[in-house]
Amino acid sequence: MELDVNQLPDVVNRLRRAQGQLAGVLRMIEEGRECEDVVTQLAAVSRALDRAGFAIIANGLKQCVVETGEVDSVDSKQLEKLFLSLA
Repeated sequence: MELDVNQLPDVVNRLRRAQGQLAGVLRMIEEGRECEDVVTQLAAVSRALDRAGFAIIANGLKQCVVETGEVDSVDSKQLEKLFLSLA
């Protein structure tokens, strides 16, 4: 399943924000910030990455099933593996 980059601008923006958040987490660690603050920000990065992953999978499903109409070409085991990799 090849992704159409033109269909994913929101995902790209979400990943750029997560990249910035992760840089912030690194700065917090280097500055010796409180553990609770670091973990809170790290959890936010993790959620952002999960959401981006789910959006990519959803977009791929839409592309394969809705737009092409090729329901038989969707490998359910492969999709299950993708979803579980984000769990």
